Amino acid sequence: MRALGVVPGKADSASIVELPEPSTVEGSVLVRGRRIGICGTDAEILYDGYGTIPEGADLLVLGHESLGEVIEAPADSGLVAGDLVVGIVRRPDPVPCICCARGEWDMCRNGRFVEHGILGAPGYGSERWRIAPEYAVKVDTELGELGVLLEPASVLAKAWEQVERIGARACFEPEVAVITGAGPVGLLAALLARQRGLETWVLDIVAQGAKPELVADLGATYSNVPASQLPVRPDIVIECTGLGPVLTEVIASAAPNAVIALAGVSHHEHPVATDLAKINRQLVLTNQVIFGTVNAARRHYEQAARALAMADSSWLHRMITRQVPLADWPAALNKSAEDIKVIVKLDDTP
Repeated sequence: MRALGVVPGKADSASIVELPEPSTVEGSVLVRGRRIGICGTDAEILYDGYGTIPEGADLLVLGHESLGEVIEAPADSGLVAGDLVVGIVRRPDPVPCICCARGEWDMCRNGRFVEHGILGAPGYGSERWRIAPEYAVKVDTELGELGVLLEPASVLAKAWEQVERIGARACFEPEVAVITGAGPVGLLAALLARQRGLETWVLDIVAQGAKPELVADLGATYSNVPASQLPVRPDIVIECTGLGPVLTEVIASAAPNAVIALAGVSHHEHPVATDLAKINRQLVLTNQVIFGTVNAARRHYEQAARALAMADSSWLHRMITRQVPLADWPAALNKSAEDIKVIVKLDDTP
């Protein structure tokens, strides 16, 4: 069967590779691969050498943003042939740590986890794959190919869950959310903000095109000015760029008691002079919180599945700006200025 193969850090290694059929050791649920979402992490694996090849293999199969269709599953798995599923990315470490032991592998303390398609485990970018039932998340069939957005949406579901938990430390009645970055992660963050009824602002450098239109159609406000020039002070910030200057601006503009979630990681160094003492003073004197968040536990995938099911499917479809056939999949790694979310079609389903 065909799969998306790369050697981390070897820029010319992206290719279609032939693999044997997946072994039952990998899981009792057999899945036909349908879609794979491509994101910045995939490009970083190929070009910058992030990620690790599974033990005993000579390449890494990409594909942490997955969507597949069940071919066969055990009777007690809760799955049947035809169900759409997404594979959870991170798996608990073998020790396990106290967090992994209770199903919160996204908060692993000892770093011995693996991540499918990223760190030490093959991804879902193959024509067929196997998975244990407890790591397969069922997707509403009506979502169809939009289920490929579930993994990135799960990261935002986790971020919002943590924002709300932190906010519960005291009186917290947020009204305004600012999202920095209008890529797929930023747009999904804005979707979840609007589903919570918040006045939502999305900041990005693009002045026109699909991004401003998508934001406007959410009932949110798009802006390409720095956060310090906005007419609002956010109660909640979801920072999705990983850029130091953007973060510095948005921290300075945040309201008292604000909760600021860092959900983005820059793939390149952007040196910026920052007065940490000033930031410290602001955080202390205004009871603000900044925290980082990455990956997701099963409950976050389930929260994200509900959020996508509630969303306008035509809006979600417009986020997917390009679909690349499996035969040409390396082209998906090269995003154009017009691209938002690029996916690889592993089969011929519409």
